[in-house]
Amino acid sequence: MALAGTKATGTASHPPDQEILLERGSPSGFSTVWQTLKPFGWQGLLLVAVMAALYAPVLRGLVEQWYNEPDYSHGFLVPLISAYLIWRRRDKLRLVPQHPSFWGMVLVIVSIGFLVLGSLGAELFLSRISLVGTICGLVIYFCGTSMLRAMAFPIAFLLFAIPIPVIIYNEIVFPLQFVASRFATWTLETLNLFPIMREGNVLIIPGMSLEVVEACSGIRSLMSLLALAAAYGYMVERSVPVRWLLIVAMFPLAIISNGTRVMITALMANYIGPKAAEGFMHEFSGWVIFVVATALFLLFHSAVTFIRKKLGWLPDKEAAASSGVGQ
Repeated sequence: MALAGTKATGTASHPPDQEILLERGSPSGFSTVWQTLKPFGWQGLLLVAVMAALYAPVLRGLVEQWYNEPDYSHGFLVPLISAYLIWRRRDKLRLVPQHPSFWGMVLVIVSIGFLVLGSLGAELFLSRISLVGTICGLVIYFCGTSMLRAMAFPIAFLLFAIPIPVIIYNEIVFPLQFVASRFATWTLETLNLFPIMREGNVLIIPGMSLEVVEACSGIRSLMSLLALAAAYGYMVERSVPVRWLLIVAMFPLAIISNGTRVMITALMANYIGPKAAEGFMHEFSGWVIFVVATALFLLFHSAVTFIRKKLGWLPDKEAAASSGVGQ
């Protein structure tokens, strides 16, 4: 069947680049990976299969920890968000020049060395970090350093799915427990609704005491909110310094939100009863505070954008987008 706009010879008048796009269409993620590995033949496929087999126990352990520990339940979403960020830039990634480098294999070997050391020493964090290093090495080996730079953030985002070491975790959790209890005590003392005292991370109110345990430290919401801030900043903000500002701002927002949750729990326990401080109401208040923290975060970004626009620090494209004129 002849196409409109063709010459008498039957040759289409599409530009060369458009012809390539017409032939390739919009390949799926699987076909894109296949096109990347195809020039390496069965050796490339075998290498990827071996890497997947080596890291199968690491991945299984990660999934089990995401499932069993609520602090890291956001880990299920991190690989999906990372894949979405890559898919979102698929058109730009296809334009990145590919120069496969053997240095990628060197990075893979070093990463596997960390995997072995982590396995022998039962150091889960080292084994899991090596997975990210191996992914970087494979990207360099098959596509080159230019592709790795283009995919740097989506790959680095995978680090949010890796639980932090226990030593660092404890160093973060204990201060957060005290900050949350102090904030709640100070707020309730300021409101002067009922007598309240604090001993360490324990709130003493008439007839009962409430302990701010690890689950109420805010570490769960902090990790999830930091991942949210990083992904949101990457997708909607062009300025790298502002992206970092959004991530840093999430720390006080998460701490204030969790302190407010502890305060609300104390209020419910005092006026409703001890059962209000546990069970469904306690879990539900956590979700409410998470939503409030997200709303405050979006409001903060809107304020930053407004200030930058007033001071003339907003690039033209961002200024148009913020006013609804841009794409």
